[in-house]
Amino acid sequence: MFNPHRSHLCIALIAAGILAGNSALAVRVNPDGHGQALIYPYYTARSTGSGNTFVTAFSVTNITGSPKAVRVRILEGKAGREVLDFNLFLAAYDVWTAGIIPAGAGAGLFSKDNSCTSPQVGTSPALPLKFRNGAYAGDQLGDDLDRTYEGYFEMVEMGVIDAASALGRAVTHVPNLAAPNASRPSCARLPGNDEVPAGLSRPTGGLFGNASFINVNEGTDFSVDALALSQWSDKVQWSVAGKANPNLSDASPAVSLVLDSSDDADLAYITQWNRGRDAVTALLMVDRVANDFTVEPWIKAATDWILTLPTKRFHVSRSLIEPPFKGASNDGDPATNDSYYCESTSYQRYVEPLDYFDRETQTGSVHLCAPLWECTETRKLCGSAAAITFSANYGIAMAGRVLRSSASKNIALNGMWINGWAGFAVTATGGPANGPVTPVSQLISPPGQTTIVDTQTGIARTGQTVTYFGLPIVGFAAQSYSTHGLSGVNPNVLSNYGGQFGHKFTRRMEVAP
Repeated sequence: MFNPHRSHLCIALIAAGILAGNSALAVRVNPDGHGQALIYPYYTARSTGSGNTFVTAFSVTNITGSPKAVRVRILEGKAGREVLDFNLFLAAYDVWTAGIIPAGAGAGLFSKDNSCTSPQVGTSPALPLKFRNGAYAGDQLGDDLDRTYEGYFEMVEMGVIDAASALGRAVTHVPNLAAPNASRPSCARLPGNDEVPAGLSRPTGGLFGNASFINVNEGTDFSVDALALSQWSDKVQWSVAGKANPNLSDASPAVSLVLDSSDDADLAYITQWNRGRDAVTALLMVDRVANDFTVEPWIKAATDWILTLPTKRFHVSRSLIEPPFKGASNDGDPATNDSYYCESTSYQRYVEPLDYFDRETQTGSVHLCAPLWECTETRKLCGSAAAITFSANYGIAMAGRVLRSSASKNIALNGMWINGWAGFAVTATGGPANGPVTPVSQLISPPGQTTIVDTQTGIARTGQTVTYFGLPIVGFAAQSYSTHGLSGVNPNVLSNYGGQFGHKFTRRMEVAP
């Protein structure tokens, strides 16, 4: 279908000289849900208070007619450190499925799918490939494998495989219709070194994914789509498993395209960055997060928000804190690590980061509390995959009430607020006690390296310097409900329910005068 807005955008970009000569214009979030890189916002293998375990079942699908080489990278939720990586080879039109489950002291992964992986992952829930702690051991956030029970993961396309090549033949299924899903590739002689395999060419996209957080004994399932980035790379990005690259930060060229939509204009911000990590971070920068909540007692309702910062690990470590992150003062838990583990939501002066409203416009406000008695000093977003849980009537929660995240902050709601919506101000502010408030969470583009295009008129402004405010966040709200034990409900029927709702965001970009 002809899209006049996209047409104006392309004309303006050509006129500005941005499109010419680039095989991949700019990495961007694809609203159609498929691309070269996928961000899965969360995984969990934790258990509820009653001991019922979550498993994360996920899949990735290749909707193209060409085989693909894909890097899969699983990351724990505290510091975003890798707990497992491997190469996945998808045949044309292939689907690969797997599960993340408890595996002793930590979590592990298994797959009964026939598609090729290198190294081979566990093929049975009894023998999963266990997650490891080597990437975070010694970071003073805890060396135990419990950290591997929750986090997030990414997949990036390393390249397209020529179906006629030796690798293409090895990863293509031999038809077998004797039983469902019986077709199988040989997986013979998969590449074992960093030399680019013969027949591998640059990525072309066409991947989509999803994940489900299933609790069989509770009878609940919360499902999310992976966020897709298109035009992530214009070149082959190959290595064997166990190497740090490729990863999400390796966007090539290091150009981002962010579309800011409002009621009166749609503006495209195209920025040439010095590093791929900044290009991907710019795509995810948001100034405010909004979503619904419910804690209605008569349906035993509960709400968790998942807030994942998938590029934080590229900007923050014990020896480095760089924009858009600022870190937080050392007054939290663990006290010696807050400065890089947490991000303040009111950096230098008292500012309430979260406002909530009931369904009839009445408002309250609260800061992030974990537990309640720290409310006066704790206004921080901690970890790389964090949770906010809502508690009725000033309640206390030491873990997420829905997904049982151990990285959860508690929202102790005023007793009159049982449902409605909330807004979380991401951009930390600073300033003197009685002076003007200034934003401090920001990513500033290289001077003069941004073009701003009005997609309705096609008018482009080149040579701009733009500040992207906020933090790079993806995520969703998970709500659970139960009518079990309520009057009029069959006591022999398991009556638990769950729903998932993607976050809504606002963006804030400012152009330097």
